[in-house]
Amino acid sequence: MNKELSRERLVKLILWITVPLYILDQLSKWWVVMTFKVPFVVVDGSKHFIGEDTRPVIDGFFNLVRRHNQGVAFGIGNGTTWAPVVFLIVLIVALVLILFFWKQGAFAGPSRWSAPLLLAGILGNLTDRLFQGFWLEAYKDASFWERLGQGYVVDFLDFKLSLYEKIMPASAGHWPAFNVADSCISVAATLLFLTAIIEIKNEMAEKKAKNKAGD
Repeated sequence: MNKELSRERLVKLILWITVPLYILDQLSKWWVVMTFKVPFVVVDGSKHFIGEDTRPVIDGFFNLVRRHNQGVAFGIGNGTTWAPVVFLIVLIVALVLILFFWKQGAFAGPSRWSAPLLLAGILGNLTDRLFQGFWLEAYKDASFWERLGQGYVVDFLDFKLSLYEKIMPASAGHWPAFNVADSCISVAATLLFLTAIIEIKNEMAEKKAKNKAGD
C-alpha cells in the first residue's frame, strides 16, 4: 500500500468518522456530568456510594444513569488506586499501536473502518480519564496527582435484558452501562473479527484452488 495514499485515507477517515463521533461522545458525557448527581460523597477521605441518579427512558428496558467507571468492561478495576493510571497507559499504548499497524497496511477490507472507530473510542475514554477527575467537587483541594488518579470514564447508557439476567442473576438483568466511545470500540472489534473470517475463507479457497491445480 502506498504510504502517502494510506496517510491521506486515514486523515479523511479521521475527519469524517473519528472527529464527529468523538465530539458526540464528549458532548453526551458532559451533558450527563452537568445534569446528573455524583453517585458518591467523600467523608474523611473515603468514598461512600449513595446510589445512582437513574432516569428511565423506556420503563423496564432503557435508562440513563451516571456511572463512574475507573476500570474496564464489567467494572473490573473499579475502586482501586492502580486502575486509573494503568488503564490510562493502556489507552495511550493502544493509540500508538493503531497508528503503527495502519502504516503497515494492516487495516484492509471491512477492518479499514475499524481504525477511525477505534481512534474515536479510545480518544473519548482517554479524555475522560485525563480530565474528569479534575471536575469532581469533592477533590477540588486535592493534589494534581490525586485528582488525576480520580479520573474515570462516564458510562450512562443502561439496558436491562432478560436473557442477561439468566446468565448473570446478580446483575438483575442490567448490562454493564456504556457510552458512545464504548460503542465505537465494539463495532470496530466486530469489523476486525469479520475481516479475520473473510481472510481465513480466502486463504482456504486459495489452498483448495492450488490443490485442484496440482491434481
